[in-house]
Amino acid sequence: MTNVLKDLRGERGWSQQFLAEQLGVSRQSVNAIETGRYDPSLPLAFRIAELFGLAIEQCFASPSKES
Repeated sequence: MTNVLKDLRGERGWSQQFLAEQLGVSRQSVNAIETGRYDPSLPLAFRIAELFGLAIEQCFASPSKES
């Protein structure tokens, strides 16, 4: 799964630590999601989308839908 989390975070000037605190996860988890080493659970993906005020599809894309 790909995501635009790093871009969204950067647009707001948020650190990984700040985002992690807002989501209730570790900074390492945010880093792993941003770099594609970890796909968030569905509840966490929804929390991320809600935090940014976006639909989940605007934050995450399935690899099969990338082309």
